[in-house]
Amino acid sequence: MTTSDFAGRVVVITGAAGALGRAVANEFAGRGATLALVDIIETTGPQLSWVGDLTDAAVAQKIVSDITRKLGRDDALANVAGGFTMGETVSATTDKTWNFMFDLNVKTMLNMVRATVPTMLAARGGKIVNIGARAGLKGAGRMGAYCASKAVVIRLTESLADELKGSGINVNCILPSIIDTARNRQDMPDADHALWVAPADLARAIAFLASDAAHAIHGVALPVEALS
Repeated sequence: MTTSDFAGRVVVITGAAGALGRAVANEFAGRGATLALVDIIETTGPQLSWVGDLTDAAVAQKIVSDITRKLGRDDALANVAGGFTMGETVSATTDKTWNFMFDLNVKTMLNMVRATVPTMLAARGGKIVNIGARAGLKGAGRMGAYCASKAVVIRLTESLADELKGSGINVNCILPSIIDTARNRQDMPDADHALWVAPADLARAIAFLASDAAHAIHGVALPVEALS
């Protein structure tokens, strides 16, 4: 790969103000992409940015329409918006916890996909990369809502990829282990941080799936973990 393999391409990144979102933005910027950064809070920097609640389908549609109007295209979508919270046991799971995880991890992604796919179909091409999680492969105690939400991301990725085969649009997702962020280090100070995956490594995996090199990859759920 050269450092300009995304030159002339527009990459939309949701959750752009977070630790992973910033790393993804830096990776694509370094490879020549024009960035459209989206978050529920303002994203600082020289790139064009949009603020909005992506759990609202109308807001997602308006943001995508505005990006297309201003930049003329949206070649890749990195659905980084999402999050984690420990929950109750499954039998004690509250609607608040369940809805929070599904709104944050599923609805934001689904709303952006529904807004973006029509423009990619019209352009006869595009790349969509979603963020699943290793936890989406297997349940864990007091993480039922989170594991379920990430499992849905994986299944929707596979379904959408199957539906869009032959259209020129690739849809894949990555499955991070615990991400090495300042917040996670604060919450888990006694953990072995060497076993966690760096945001920059995840960003490179996302960029690969959004690149021409991944043109034959459809519906993959790619694990990305630390080497240790």
